[in-house]
Amino acid sequence: MKVLTCNSNRPIAEAISAYLSLPLTSASIRRFSDMEVFVEINENVRGEDVFVIQSTSYPANDNLMELLVTMDALRRGSARRITAVIPYFGYARQDRKSSPRSPISAKLVANLITQAGADRVLTLDLHAGQIQGFFDIPVDNLFASPGFSKDIKERYDGDNIIMVSPDVGGVVRARAIAKRLDTNLAIIDKRRERAGESEVMNVIGDVKNCRCILIDDIVDSAGTLCNAAEALIESGAKSVSAYVTHGVLSGGAVARVTASPLENLVTTDSIMATEAVRVARNINQLTIAPLIGEAMLRISLENSVSSLFD
Repeated sequence: MKVLTCNSNRPIAEAISAYLSLPLTSASIRRFSDMEVFVEINENVRGEDVFVIQSTSYPANDNLMELLVTMDALRRGSARRITAVIPYFGYARQDRKSSPRSPISAKLVANLITQAGADRVLTLDLHAGQIQGFFDIPVDNLFASPGFSKDIKERYDGDNIIMVSPDVGGVVRARAIAKRLDTNLAIIDKRRERAGESEVMNVIGDVKNCRCILIDDIVDSAGTLCNAAEALIESGAKSVSAYVTHGVLSGGAVARVTASPLENLVTTDSIMATEAVRVARNINQLTIAPLIGEAMLRISLENSVSSLFD
């Protein structure tokens, strides 16, 4: 078993390496002057079970290309099996045709990863579960919910808490954590009555005097999350926090979160934290390195991965 990392999120790769007590495989991943990606594996990988760790986060296209070229190098180096470990799967939000003549880019990326030489994929909290079916190779989709549940229990033990989905599409995710913690569930119904008018946030459920915890898989611009927090406070919530798997936090998202009523935003380290995220007063990261490391070990030993969540 060998573990190799590209450049998108080296800290999590090092944490996974420490968990497995395996050194990272030496590789040179660099750019030519015209920004072409060049990869050279500096160790023998013939007949090895190789795991390549790379989140396809910002810059998404560069990081995706690094992953593809690295897997091609491993395949041509006669690796026995190549597993693409993608803590954050970019392009996952483009999982269907949202308008006429629009692409299904998640399927395209799945094809690229397969053709580049991946034998299987290990990822975390796919935006849509059906993306697993876009691949013709095995996909293990891990969940951050057990780690979130544990942290919520430790942080809010004894408080009157309620799980909240920031939109109708995320109800299943919020319900899973509500079930684990035996709490109630509320939903934010977001609608725009007419083009050009601001969205109306209706709260479905009784949140008065509750500590509300928003559950989601991706926070990008943070607009929906911050608007939901304001709607909950207006509905009488005692406080509002959020647990989100992937902290994309692009553009002015960090400033937006810092200025919002959110008491705390907890993300995983599936995407490497920027300096702005690290110094933000109300943004924290939970590591998912032990979860991914354990899943990698079980895949290598041909043991059950699903039993991690029993």
